[in-house]
Amino acid sequence: MKRLLITCCLILTFGLTALQAKGNGKTNFVKVENGKFYRGNSPYYYIGTNFWYGPILGSLGQGGDRNRLNKELDFLKSIGIDNLRVLVGSDGKRGVTTKVEPTLQEAPGIYNDTILDGLDYFMKCLADRNMVAVLYLNNSWEWSGGYGFYLEHAGEGVAPRPNEDGYPAFMNFVAKYASCEKAHQLFYDYVRFIIGRTNRYTGKKYVDDPAIMSWQIGNEPRAFSQEAKRPFAAWIKEAAALIRSLDHNHLISIGSEGSWGCENDMNLFEEISADKNIDYLNAHLWPYNWSWARSRHLKTDLTRSCENTKKYIDNHLVVAEKLKKPLVLEEFGFPRDGFSYSKESTTSVRDDFYRYVFSLIKEDSKTGGYFVGCNFWGWGGFAEPTHDQWQVGDDYTGDPAQEAQGLNSVFASDTTTLEVIKTIVNDINKR
Repeated sequence: MKRLLITCCLILTFGLTALQAKGNGKTNFVKVENGKFYRGNSPYYYIGTNFWYGPILGSLGQGGDRNRLNKELDFLKSIGIDNLRVLVGSDGKRGVTTKVEPTLQEAPGIYNDTILDGLDYFMKCLADRNMVAVLYLNNSWEWSGGYGFYLEHAGEGVAPRPNEDGYPAFMNFVAKYASCEKAHQLFYDYVRFIIGRTNRYTGKKYVDDPAIMSWQIGNEPRAFSQEAKRPFAAWIKEAAALIRSLDHNHLISIGSEGSWGCENDMNLFEEISADKNIDYLNAHLWPYNWSWARSRHLKTDLTRSCENTKKYIDNHLVVAEKLKKPLVLEEFGFPRDGFSYSKESTTSVRDDFYRYVFSLIKEDSKTGGYFVGCNFWGWGGFAEPTHDQWQVGDDYTGDPAQEAQGLNSVFASDTTTLEVIKTIVNDINKR
């Protein structure tokens, strides 16, 4: 009888442990509790990066390089970076200037299995290293298809190309997306397909994979007009509800730039962030793109860039505190010294800007605030850029195909920037 009781106790203990391991928020899934991230039982603050091309590197076809992928991930892990923001895949035809390729979704519902294989392999590599990914599913910009791709297949005509027709023409076109139900349904079919997959390397369903931190609706989703703000908010709510219905384990985020991506309407930002299915807030920040820093006066304009950065983040922290949700600055970048594209150029002004952004996270965390992490843009690692404008066959850098290659990338050879990163990672890990 005694042996039977011991056996029963062991079975009960094992069962409770397995139940805890499967759910209840005390697993390796990243969760939100009381406005903070937790991984297992521990608070999770992080310095991460954008690594949008990871699944392409993981593939065995065009653009694939598994040796480089593993080398990049090992290097990132060695400097304390375990959080990567990643594009699931690009959309549309190949051979389009300024668009990432190879594409994953060549036409609605027609998938490039080579890239799916790369995504599976990439996620396995993250799991092996106890790293996590924020996977974004859409894009408002042309460089990976997104809005324009879905509108074209919804019968709205051919999307203008910003490099040929200018950004005003492009933005006027993609403003149709917020109210285009057919485009939404095409996107939702894609969402169901991706979230419903099983990883061929691990045998694990994506919904059960702790290596995914968050599903993200898109990269910088915008209304693109005052008139589109109401349908835009409705679409964000609908998309978040769909993702939640498919996956109860993972966090959901928007991918918003913040007020800049909400037509400078903080009320709209608060509205979409308050949705019950949105677990944490996002903001992006680009001093050069937003005219806080001039290309020939980067050092002179650093003070103004930092002042505006603090104001921007503080404004979003007000919303985060009101909603009791964490805030992540998941994109921010600064040009190399002299506005150079060369990886041989110095990065002293960028280093100072990074140092300042990191200090805001460090100081806010000391007081139990809601500013809990960031992903700098973007990781160029061991890439050797060949052309100022990306061409098929060139290495992938942190700069997508429509941007100057090397300008905003952090390379493995950028030793001064890496020291800034390692210093803040060590400080955060001492918490």
